[in-house]
Amino acid sequence: MTALGDVATFVRGINFKPDDVVPVGTPGSVACMRTKNVQSELDLSDVWGVSEAFVKRDDQYLQVGDILVSSANSWNLVGRGCWVPELPWRSSFGGFVSVLRADPHRVDRRFLFYWFTSSRIQALVRSFGQQTTNISNLNVERCLKLSLTLPPLSEQRRIAGVLDLSKDLRATRRDALAELDVLTQAIFLDMFTGGLDGPAIDVAKHRTGLPKGWSWELLTDVARLATGHTPDRENEDYWNGSIPWISLTDIRELDGTVAKKTIQNITQLGIDNSSSVLLPKGTVCFSRTASIGFVTVMGSEMATSQDFVNWTCGPRLDPTYLMWSFLCARRRLRELSSGSTHKTIYMRVVEQFYGLIPPIALQREFARRVAAIDDLKVVERLGVAELDSLFSSLQHSTLNGAM
Repeated sequence: MTALGDVATFVRGINFKPDDVVPVGTPGSVACMRTKNVQSELDLSDVWGVSEAFVKRDDQYLQVGDILVSSANSWNLVGRGCWVPELPWRSSFGGFVSVLRADPHRVDRRFLFYWFTSSRIQALVRSFGQQTTNISNLNVERCLKLSLTLPPLSEQRRIAGVLDLSKDLRATRRDALAELDVLTQAIFLDMFTGGLDGPAIDVAKHRTGLPKGWSWELLTDVARLATGHTPDRENEDYWNGSIPWISLTDIRELDGTVAKKTIQNITQLGIDNSSSVLLPKGTVCFSRTASIGFVTVMGSEMATSQDFVNWTCGPRLDPTYLMWSFLCARRRLRELSSGSTHKTIYMRVVEQFYGLIPPIALQREFARRVAAIDDLKVVERLGVAELDSLFSSLQHSTLNGAM
């Protein structure tokens, strides 16, 4: 048994002001990591630069194998850590993050990383947090007193290698799942070169050169448009019923899928006493405000909040085809939003949406292919879940002595 402080140290970050930030790569500057960069992997999509004059000591430069730790954050994020790989710039880190740096003669860096980021240790570190108004601060002193059991270095490396392999397998399955989404979009673009457009469409130009049986149409001519509403939240009789009710809280999770359940349900009484509409299975639900452009197909009768426009397809339009038309036109449709405080696509704009309408048989063939890919996604998601469970089990069993 040994204390964490006997085999590793915490290094505090540098201090600077917002006006001191410069683009990464500016001569005389260093990259500077902050809490936003501390994700499950080090996120390098938004990195600041600051003058190297702010780095007062050599130990404030990041090293490969450091664990970058969020040391001042909301309670549920304080103590979160990520591995520091080889970086493209000389880098330091700001005052709201710290570095946990291993003594390589006593503890393997990867072994320490898996120990520190295990669910049990993370829960302990969060519990040590010193709460201020909205921020919890990492209690370094208590963290350094945490006890761990260290096997010989060779065994630490073997354990870390097993966990690395399991982690790589999980990443491979997740990559395969992401590729299936890319495949569906590629099939759509291969089969249908059009999709959706807004009120600025040049209809005459779009209608030239189309194959026989294809046409650009106002969506309101081939589908019934409806919006939604929120029943009175003060009336308990309107809520916790059997009718799924889609809100903005749901839509990011439902995006690009068939909606089968929602966080909240309403009652028929809630429908009858509000402007809510009970919509049939197969209705395509599109978010038009706040989280704009997310879309799902209702897997049963459902209702929505007023933040959505809902399209019930007529006989010439397949719901899966329409959903993917929205998905592939997401960027274009978001450009149609307006408003200074909350961006919204207003109903007068929605009513002018045009859609490319291929023959219904072709739309249904696309839907059949999507269904086959969705079946593969189910298998991949099960694989990811199994590997996640395996990783947690391995992490617990191999590090159990160290906890």
